[in-house]
Parts: sequence; structure tokens; C-alpha cells
Amino acid sequence: MLSARRLPFRARAALCGALMLLPLAAARSQMIDDGIMMSKQQYCAGDMYTHDQWTSYWEGTYKRQNGNIGTVTTQTNLFYADLGITDRLNLIIEVPKVWTHASQGVLHDMDGFQDLMLAAKIRLLNRPVTKYGRLSFIVEGIATIPMTDYEPDFEPLSIGTHSKSIAERTTVNYQSHAGWFVNASAAYTWRRHVTLDQPYYYTEGQFFDTSFVQMPNVFNYIASAGYYKHDWKVELTFSQQNTQGGGDIRPQDFPFVSNRVNYTRPGINVMVPIKKFHLNGLSAMVDYSQVDYGRNVGQSFTVTTGLLYTGHYPLPGSNKWSKRP
Repeated sequence: MLSARRLPFRARAALCGALMLLPLAAARSQMIDDGIMMSKQQYCAGDMYTHDQWTSYWEGTYKRQNGNIGTVTTQTNLFYADLGITDRLNLIIEVPKVWTHASQGVLHDMDGFQDLMLAAKIRLLNRPVTKYGRLSFIVEGIATIPMTDYEPDFEPLSIGTHSKSIAERTTVNYQSHAGWFVNASAAYTWRRHVTLDQPYYYTEGQFFDTSFVQMPNVFNYIASAGYYKHDWKVELTFSQQNTQGGGDIRPQDFPFVSNRVNYTRPGINVMVPIKKFHLNGLSAMVDYSQVDYGRNVGQSFTVTTGLLYTGHYPLPGSNKWSKRP
């Protein structure tokens, strides 16, 4: 596989200042940070498609464009499953397949399975607050593991950072009986080092005679408010990411895997039930968000569409599956 470090200068210039904004890193998953829990023996599974695209980007804090790469597009197909072990414990899995493409220049497309995500979602508190609604307090432990040996040092077209990670997420949710809700969620992610194909690299004004790159940790939060009742959901969101270290992209240079990547992103999410095919648990969702400010990141817009099905799984020894009532 061709590394960005082995490209001629003209191709390297095409990379200057460009960073891919992966939808899985920038746009939240459908249920990883909300206050919704599956009850015991209940499951939710679905498939979601994400289209992420940008032309303008920030080189450090300087916003610019680069005609040598044109428009960078990232497509992701994500399988999602949420399993209710008890009323207080859910297990979540995400399996993403990613495709990247630049409309101009000499950089080749990349595709492949990215990082498997496993999470345990635990509700510690769920109690009435006055007569109008309930307050929930949820914590999560999250781990990601690269599924394939993809190359991380090929920005802006690499499909990921190839870094193993663990994260702790805390969510506070208030849901009124009438359907209105507010939600706040924050996570801190610890990332393991990355190994490059070449035995040296240069970043943050220093030369490193090693193939190991220390990855900065990441803090992100999301606040949202909207309406959720009887599988109807309309939600306004605002998220922000802050990387805890890492350098900026240097002028006339290419991005690096450990660069600082910060952004703010407002969005809207809508979910509607589909009462057809005798599947009472089937829902369709669409999510739109856009980066309005960033650092070493593309000013992307992201559209996600998908189908989700919620039902019940049988007790051990039973061969009978049932739909959600």
C-alpha cells in the first residue's frame, strides 16, 4: 500500500492542510449517548448509512481550500445492535465499513472495515422528579478495536487512526411524561499508540526515530433536547470535541495521524415508526449535522439514514421470538 510519506512533492502538496473527518468519530451514534435503555430481553438492531463530505477545511485555525484534492467524501455503512441484559444493563456493538474518495488529485480511494466498538451501558439512577417526568443517570464503558490492518498514515483518505481505545461516558437525561426531554452526555477517550509503516516521522517541530506514535486523548460532549414518545423522535443536538494534545498541520505539509482535531457540530435527528409489513418495532431515522468551527478538520456536512428494529429475544431454551408489543 502506498504511504503518504512516500508520495512525490506534488502529491504531498495536495495533502497540505487536509484532514478527513470520519463520520463515526464526528457524528454520534444513534443510541450511544442518549437516555434510552432497552428493557430486559429487549433488543434494537439496525443498519445505518452515513454520507460525509467537505471541501473547505482548517489548517490549524486557518480556513482554506485545496483544489488538488477537491471534495473529500466518506461513506460508512454501520451495523448497530443494542441488547437488554437487564433493565439497567445494555450491551452495544457497532461494526462499520468505510469508503473514502477525493474528487481531484492522485490519491487513491480506500475502503475496508474500520473499528469494532463494544460498549456496556449501565443506568445507575431512574427516578421521578416532581410529577412531570423522570431523571436518569447512565454510565458507559466503551472499547474500540481495529478490525483490519488498514493504514492510518494516509490522510485525508485513511479510513481511521488504527488506534485501540477505551472510553468512559456519562449521560444525564430528563424525560417528561408528555414526551419532551433534555439530554447531556460527556466522554473521555484514552487512545493507544499507533504503529506506522516507516521507522521515523516528524511532527510538532520534532523528529522521532521510531515507528510508534503516541496518540492524544480526546474529550467530547453533546447536549440535546427534543420530543420522544411512541417511537416518534425529533431532537436538536450540539456536540464539541477537544483533543488533549497533538500538533497542528504545518503550512505546505500533509496531515499527521496524531494531529489535534477539534470541532463544534450542531445537528438534528428525526426517527419515525413504520407500521407496515406487520413489524410494529420498525423505525426509520435520519440525522443531519455540520461542522461550523474546527481545527485541523474539514468543514463537513453529514447525513445519516437508517432502519432500526426493536423486539424481544427469548429466554434460554426457548425457540420463540416475538415482536415488541
